[in-house]
Amino acid sequence: MQLKFTKMHGTGNDFMMVNLISQQASLSGNQIRKLADRRFGVGFDQLLIVEPPTDPEADFRYRIYNADGAEVEQCGNGARCFARFVHDQKLTWKHQLQVQTLGGTIHLTLQEYERVLVDMGVPEFSPEKIPFIADYASEQYSIELNGTTYEVGVVSMGNPHLVLIVDDVDRAPVETLGPLLEAHPRFPNKVNVGFMQIESAERIRLRVFERGVGETLSCGTGACAAVVSGRKRGLLGEEVHVFLTGGELNIQWSGDQQPVMMSGSATKVYEGMVRL
Repeated sequence: MQLKFTKMHGTGNDFMMVNLISQQASLSGNQIRKLADRRFGVGFDQLLIVEPPTDPEADFRYRIYNADGAEVEQCGNGARCFARFVHDQKLTWKHQLQVQTLGGTIHLTLQEYERVLVDMGVPEFSPEKIPFIADYASEQYSIELNGTTYEVGVVSMGNPHLVLIVDDVDRAPVETLGPLLEAHPRFPNKVNVGFMQIESAERIRLRVFERGVGETLSCGTGACAAVVSGRKRGLLGEEVHVFLTGGELNIQWSGDQQPVMMSGSATKVYEGMVRL
């Protein structure tokens, strides 16, 4: 069968967008892995599938699959691309959307110049809900790995994140340390690993090793988690510009029990058709 799709990216974090409201298909984990291959397939960090909502209060539901075929809870860059995609596909004329994800309901607002504002919800610090093995919630934890102790922040933005502060993000051992921390036994469902360099209270640089994907050019939930962790540790202000390899995101968080607001670009690359 033929499957229509759109290729998009949010600050370099790229997606294969599939509308399963206007067409029907069922993709296996093996098919997703083949489609994700950058030499023999479409190539992407995540596959986003648009479906009708199951909640009558929601406008849409979307599902997110990593390049390894595993379904995940949330994706901030994907959320922005989703909002632009359903509008471009004429599935809605609304500029404000309420959308179901595996990680919970999110609210999206389409802005000018291909930008989208995302209400990412209230961050979660409870270890059992992240999930993370710890006796109590803390702003910072000590994690042992191969004889070395790392001081890290841990937070869920609908998906689990570890945030490690580094002196120079360009020299950070993302390729080697990232997969080791991703699979650390204290994270039952694995974890996304952020390497954060703080340049000022309003500006950070960030690289993220994403769970089930590897290092990506950008990670929206990772940017949110980094700012939240930095704020909890008293190092960052309420509004922070996050500079990732693929571009810039603006993150705002006023504190506990308040939602994290993220804004950034959502760009269409091309449309295509693939035979399953």
